[in-house]
Amino acid sequence: MNRQDFTVFYPVYTRWMDNDVYGHVNNVTYYSYFDSTINRYLIEHGGLDIHSSKIVGYVVSSSCQFRRPVAYPDSISVGLRVSKLGNSSVTYELAVFRESEEEAAAHGQVVHVFVDRDQNCSVPIPEQIRDCLEEILPAQARAAET
Repeated sequence: MNRQDFTVFYPVYTRWMDNDVYGHVNNVTYYSYFDSTINRYLIEHGGLDIHSSKIVGYVVSSSCQFRRPVAYPDSISVGLRVSKLGNSSVTYELAVFRESEEEAAAHGQVVHVFVDRDQNCSVPIPEQIRDCLEEILPAQARAAET
């Protein structure tokens, strides 16, 4: 995956504690980067209130492929896009880029299912959130949905 594959990016500041004994960011930390990126986008663009929204997104699947190590104090950014948008679920694609590098050091997918917080059952994606997700759904994925 390359930087040009994404339109939304968020900076992430690696921390000393992110490194493992091998001297690079530990694999589980990438999932934290992914989760923070997705939720920041949903909060800023979809109006998600993580504390009191009746409908929230639960992660039901996630994966990450590692290409090159990243280590503290690297400056990185995480690219975000939607690859599939369903009635109650969305598949995100994310990629971690070192500053000034075009090729991703790691990339992965996260699937959210939107649920009613009280009933704990899946529900359609709220309109405001769906609208912001459609904004980062590439044209070829949009065509495949129809």
